[in-house]
Amino acid sequence: MNIYPLAEGGSVQVGEHLQWHVLGLTINADTVISTAVAAVIVLAFGLYLAAKATSGVPSGLQLTFESVTDQVERQVESNIGIRTAPFVVPLAITLFFFILISNWLSLLPHAWEEYVRPPTADVNLTFALAIFVMILVWVTGIRVKGKHYFKHFVEPYPAMLPLTIIEELTKPITLSLRLFGNILAGTVMVSVLALMPAAVSWLPTSAWKLFDLFIGALQALIFALLTILYFGFAAGQDGEGAH
Repeated sequence: MNIYPLAEGGSVQVGEHLQWHVLGLTINADTVISTAVAAVIVLAFGLYLAAKATSGVPSGLQLTFESVTDQVERQVESNIGIRTAPFVVPLAITLFFFILISNWLSLLPHAWEEYVRPPTADVNLTFALAIFVMILVWVTGIRVKGKHYFKHFVEPYPAMLPLTIIEELTKPITLSLRLFGNILAGTVMVSVLALMPAAVSWLPTSAWKLFDLFIGALQALIFALLTILYFGFAAGQDGEGAH
């Protein structure tokens, strides 16, 4: 779903996408293009840091990356133990920066909106990210704990089994809809503001896009943090979970 302001009718349409039709499939082309743009930016960012990293005085970008990495390592160590699932650190860092850049694509000029917009405002992408994360969580839990992983489904009482299964299955739904809903709301607001006369719309639009910077960063942080907490619940040693 997404939002388009229509100048002809002076209204806002929901669910409009630039689409490709391939082998009977309908593909949201704007989401694919925006996802690719965000992925290229993240990859270029990583390659640039790898080339410019120094043990001396770090640049601003290197300092930002090191700060994020340090915080992620602390969270993983406290919830899982880095040795238990070492891949969670690069996974959470990659998710954070990818979602951050995806969210911040909303800051691009309005004229680019037909082709490049926040792909996280499309529920198809957020569901794909959440399902990917939860499959890794379940596989890791089984790999680390073996058959003991399934004990939490019947704790503290066997009668809790149906509720525990429902809770487990709703995790990817809530993880994806939280991100999708917040970013979609931002695109709705920008589209509504765009219907105002240009002479007055620039001020509230600029203010809202600055607010979008904060919301985009917050949602990227929440998604990455919940990813770590879900891994901690599945593979950690303390048996505590995130809800």
